[in-house]
Amino acid sequence: MYFYYKDFKLYYEIHGNHKESILILPGWGDTRNTFKYMISFLKNYYTVYIIDYPGFGNSTFPNTHLTIYDYAELINNFIKEKKLNNLTLIGHSFGGRIIILLLGYLHNKYNKIILIDSAGIKPKLNIKSFFKQKLYKLLKLLRFILPKKLRKKYIERLISIFGSTDYKDLSKNMRQTFNNIVNEDLTKYLNNINRELLIIWGQNDIDTPLSDGKKINKAIKESSLIVLPGTHFVYLENITLVNNIIYEYLK
Repeated sequence: MYFYYKDFKLYYEIHGNHKESILILPGWGDTRNTFKYMISFLKNYYTVYIIDYPGFGNSTFPNTHLTIYDYAELINNFIKEKKLNNLTLIGHSFGGRIIILLLGYLHNKYNKIILIDSAGIKPKLNIKSFFKQKLYKLLKLLRFILPKKLRKKYIERLISIFGSTDYKDLSKNMRQTFNNIVNEDLTKYLNNINRELLIIWGQNDIDTPLSDGKKINKAIKESSLIVLPGTHFVYLENITLVNNIIYEYLK
């Protein structure tokens, strides 16, 4: 099914048919398929909604650059349009960014909240990353001394050398959106969240390190942090354990 809002055509699915609802917000680049095990378990007890973000899965990307606030607005309107009352939100990584804004920026109220290896805290540059960034910007300026027909290939070559895997895998019209998102630090909204929530984290996560989970836990006074063996995809590495933790928390 599709939800239409402004220039968005958002694909979503509904699994189960129960009084209480759950909306799962995947990580960046992930789709509904990444959560098939969680959905298969939770649909026995809840009505589970799952979406594909614009540009991923069955959702098309609009002809414009987006910010994290655009994603939060999109999801906020999806929830209102579908009249999802008594709603629980589960967000992994990028999905956590959206939830932080829904709670700390838009001040929305939900039944329960679960963050899994949430993104949203901008990492500090170490010396190596700092000089790598400066070198990239310097080399990027050199494109102007090249003939116009060579500049495009030159930039793509720089991206292949300096760009992250997530960045390189994106279509060109989504790259500015990616930059907008990762450069937005959401730490300032954490102190606005005055409610109970559960944080699940992989101990060996290198994409969003455990130190981020501890910062979120410290900033949100009523939050609880559970650390499990695993990496950024702890919910896939400990399927049964994570599903049972979620079920017991919601019950």
